[in-house]
Amino acid sequence: MSAFARFTQYDWSGRTAEEQLALLRALSDENLRDLARGFDWDVHPLHLLRWIMAQKCIDLGTALSVFFNSGPERFNYVPKRELPENLQETASVLDTLCLRLNSGFYLVWPNSDATDRNRVRQWLATQAQDRQTGRQGRFVLDETIVGTLLNNELCLDPAAETAVYEQNTSIWRDIFSPVLELGVSRRVLRYKPRNDDDLSKLEF
Repeated sequence: MSAFARFTQYDWSGRTAEEQLALLRALSDENLRDLARGFDWDVHPLHLLRWIMAQKCIDLGTALSVFFNSGPERFNYVPKRELPENLQETASVLDTLCLRLNSGFYLVWPNSDATDRNRVRQWLATQAQDRQTGRQGRFVLDETIVGTLLNNELCLDPAAETAVYEQNTSIWRDIFSPVLELGVSRRVLRYKPRNDDDLSKLEF
């Protein structure tokens, strides 16, 4: 049985986090993207999604699909203090995923689209309407960055990646981006082998 099949059929009960992560590390980049798109936010351990979404093989279309698969609408206008305790971790993962999306960490790759473009467009239209009424949801996506996907711009070959969305980059941004919860800059990550960090570094 393949590593991908083992993951999707895995019995998570009684397994350590290290054992769970070992299955992820055995997956190919393509399988990781497939797993991210099919990740069940209500069943699979969320610390594994944190690790997956920190990998440089995850593209913008996949990241947007993961974001919307979570059902972000249910959290978007709920004050943090009113969120049920059992949903706080999910919302926290979404907070950081939104930060990564807006930082330009996820790049547009050829033939890797969002699962539902209409849903993405509707989200952007709704947040534009919110701005006109002085309202703001919890998750505000950067229209310019998301537009690179919707408008078929910057379709980069991941094997020859040489650019990022942020043009005003600097060494200070690279150094402090982890502190700002944006993760390591893509300008640095493209020279780094696949992430093999231990569980102490799963937060992204």
